[in-house]
Amino acid sequence: MTKGTVNSVISNMVTLRVDGPVKQGEICYIETGGDKLMSEVIKIIGADVYVQVFESTRGLKVGAPAEFTGHMLEVQLAPGMLSKEFDGLQNDLNKMEGVFLKRGQYTDPLDRDREWDFIPIAKEGDVVQSSDWLGQVDENTQPIKIMVPFQMEGKAKVKSIVKAGKYKVEDTIAVLVTENQEEIKVNMIQHWPVKFAMTNYKQKPRPFKLLETGVRTIDTFNPIVEGGTGFIPGPFGTGKTVLQHAISKQAEADIVIIAACGERANEVVEIFTEFPELDDPHTGRKLMERTIIIANTSNMPVAAREASVYTAMTMAEYYRAMGLRVLLMADSTSRWAQALREMSNRMEELPGPDAFPMDLSALISNFYGRAGYVYLNNGEVGSITFIGTVSPAGGNLKEPVTENTKKVARCFYGLEQERADKKRYPAVNPIDSYSKYLEYPEFADYIKNKINDQWIPKVLNLKTRMQRGKEIAEQINILGDDGVPVDYHITFWKSEIIDFVLLQQDAFDEVDAVSSIERQEAILNLVTDICDKDFEFENFNEVVDYFKKMINLCKQMNYSEFHSEQYEDFVRQIHEMLNEN
Repeated sequence: MTKGTVNSVISNMVTLRVDGPVKQGEICYIETGGDKLMSEVIKIIGADVYVQVFESTRGLKVGAPAEFTGHMLEVQLAPGMLSKEFDGLQNDLNKMEGVFLKRGQYTDPLDRDREWDFIPIAKEGDVVQSSDWLGQVDENTQPIKIMVPFQMEGKAKVKSIVKAGKYKVEDTIAVLVTENQEEIKVNMIQHWPVKFAMTNYKQKPRPFKLLETGVRTIDTFNPIVEGGTGFIPGPFGTGKTVLQHAISKQAEADIVIIAACGERANEVVEIFTEFPELDDPHTGRKLMERTIIIANTSNMPVAAREASVYTAMTMAEYYRAMGLRVLLMADSTSRWAQALREMSNRMEELPGPDAFPMDLSALISNFYGRAGYVYLNNGEVGSITFIGTVSPAGGNLKEPVTENTKKVARCFYGLEQERADKKRYPAVNPIDSYSKYLEYPEFADYIKNKINDQWIPKVLNLKTRMQRGKEIAEQINILGDDGVPVDYHITFWKSEIIDFVLLQQDAFDEVDAVSSIERQEAILNLVTDICDKDFEFENFNEVVDYFKKMINLCKQMNYSEFHSEQYEDFVRQIHEMLNEN
């Protein structure tokens, strides 16, 4: 085993002189004052090795010994992770001694004493390969598959498998014999390096299936698909966290993973306190039962902050290999990029724009590329839908992280300070935001079969009306109400109808918080009917009075139970108003 000694210390970057071979990304432990500090190799120059330490290096001296492990940063994957709270190194935060995790202290992410009701899926004599399902246990109503080790190469035959019963995660549940006649004892635990994408699937097609979130400005205007990618940039106070909570709670996903990367401690505490209280509309239980939280606050070392998003993605890939639909939310990828920038600066690499690494675009692309919709080897499907938030300094959407994320994420939900100030929530800018999935023929075919063939044309028509309404609003601001024709006022108020009725949504109202696709279709058709109507008014005051009344009726309709007597009454009144003009 290779050993080394500390040569120099620059904050969390330490140089070691080694006496043997090491590899890029390998994990080592540096001893100091009785503590062993976990570190990762990031650069090798001859016998000098640069490592980034995941802990504080205060008090670390030149000459301190180090020992290399021979493996990369990896996570342990097994039943028992749901409803848990981890840090970026997969320490179970509920097992900490005190409020803070002490330096050199690492907790076991797994419950090794708990027994699970195992049901075999494979049988003796079956030929299996990496990630094939051997059996199943149930965890919080979720079917957790026990799989062939991810690292196994080639095929193997099941020599033996245990009968249905109670077993611990470290118990041997199957014995495999490889093509080289090597026996492999399999338990419920998987190991995988976090910075390597899992490719344990047969095919990764372009995603096409609508992911229902219950948020109209997403599902109707800028839809995201199951296995798709999106990001939410926006300045402080525009509602990123509330929108994330709404999507997490309502989206059609089996597993939810929240990665709080570099967030302020008070925001992380809010996640820890609020998520366990959220009710799951799909199961009637608590949302936390199918949720995992990965948290690294902004005061933690940069190396740990960098690792947190990779740890979360690796866990998501683990559940995807079971044929589950995973929703991964990262808040915020800006802090992850800042951690990359700090490490790049310490290594004196050539800086890119705003001192971010020159390969920032490649790093973001590779990470987003790990999401997706896949066909597994057994024909089942699994997916990872990834939505990250970006916190651009001063709300500047031209900064490098936002610009590079735009290149790879297919959905852009730009939160706008002006809309937030007007209390128009969700504060997603309807003009600048977009979904490239609307252009996919696969998605268009799915929508035609799922809803109808007029859905996308109607959405594009309303988008055009919103753009025209914004242009007219600017003219009215310059020329005044009397300075533009009445037709201009009608066009502007039609765009306001779209905004107030379709795009704005009350996340705290029991009815309006979640809109089913059937309800969204009804609202879309109603708003389209209003916008397509040719109105005749004498002056702009008549326009304002008419559309304010129409908006009020539509908002009350949104607050009414779908197809209830009250809902139908409001719809009737709206159509009567249309027929009167």
